[in-house]
Amino acid sequence: MTSKKFDIVLFGATGFTGALTAEYLKKHGKKHGGEQLSWAMAGRDLAKLEALALRLETLGGEAPQPELLQAQLGDAPSLESMAGQARVVATTVGPYARYGEPVVAACVAGGADYLDITGEPEFVSRIRRAYGPEAEKKQLRLVSCCGFDSIPHDFGALFTARQLPSDQPIRIEGIVSAKGTLSGGTWQSAVEAMAGMGRGAKRPNHNSPNAKGSKADGQPSARKVRPLRTRVRYESKVKGWICPMPTIDPVIVLRSARQVEEFGPDFRYGHSMRIGSLPRLVAGGALLGGVFTMAQLPPTRKLLLRMRTSGEGPDAQTRAKSSFRVTFLGRAGDQKVITEVRGGDPGYGETSKMLAESALCMAFDRDDLPARFGHLTPVAALGDPLLQRLQAAGIEFESVG
Repeated sequence: MTSKKFDIVLFGATGFTGALTAEYLKKHGKKHGGEQLSWAMAGRDLAKLEALALRLETLGGEAPQPELLQAQLGDAPSLESMAGQARVVATTVGPYARYGEPVVAACVAGGADYLDITGEPEFVSRIRRAYGPEAEKKQLRLVSCCGFDSIPHDFGALFTARQLPSDQPIRIEGIVSAKGTLSGGTWQSAVEAMAGMGRGAKRPNHNSPNAKGSKADGQPSARKVRPLRTRVRYESKVKGWICPMPTIDPVIVLRSARQVEEFGPDFRYGHSMRIGSLPRLVAGGALLGGVFTMAQLPPTRKLLLRMRTSGEGPDAQTRAKSSFRVTFLGRAGDQKVITEVRGGDPGYGETSKMLAESALCMAFDRDDLPARFGHLTPVAALGDPLLQRLQAAGIEFESVG
């Protein structure tokens, strides 16, 4: 790792979220303590990379100008060359089920740590099985879900568990409230994920609601980690109706809990979304059901995918009006706690910040990271060093009740 030319290579920098990540790295790309970042942007179109580099030059910031690398998904040697020069590769190229695996393979072959912002369960399961064991042998970290899926929920659950007695069973429900616009990449990933669910994609062991975890997750057999069943209801703590949220986030939290003992000897986690009024909940459920049905058939799935393409996103003014809040209701025995994780635009601004800070953490805080390798969750891989970076970057973690 110390012989690598670049601390970080950002693959897919000319996409919408990729460009925001590049801007963040240019503005904030140094170690806490002053070490300067050595980095590159990679993609298939050098002309677009050069145009982005010119834009970055006008921003100023703490990092030097990035170098530019040409690499593309259909050219395995170019990807391996990219990974061979990087300590960390962060990729924003999705949908990951379609485009992600060659980058993972190149990182494992080239000895680079890997980060992405996917929320696609089928992809995460596949690369965990296919590349996790080899990455562990090589002492590499492959970390998925380093954006809004699933950093606020993963670290928010850890923050909440720390407010409760660690020697008692802990129950936490995360309730998501978000105001913003879905990115084109998120929309594409969501459609692909729904299609995978309809195809009957097998759920991996780490999704299983078994009472005990697996040795692959590093969980002692005496510890229990299980899903917490959630239901549609009015929840006075968030002043609105909530319903179960079928995303990858609870899977990630439960995987973290199997590896991190601070979640206690008996941990359950459930995940919900705040809708607000009952009519909106009913309408939203009907819309989601319709999209799910359309995602199952190739012709209608193509129509859905054309509705919003990867690389699209809202303007800065719209992003500035967007925000998220995740409320965690925690209890252990007779003790209860309410915590919140809050931030700005979840789909773009905060996702690019979370990915960039994850990459900086992995590049610069290596000596302080947990000694875990293979395919990992954000909490299991990056722990307190990333939590501290997120808080310093303006993402709020607070106990409110």
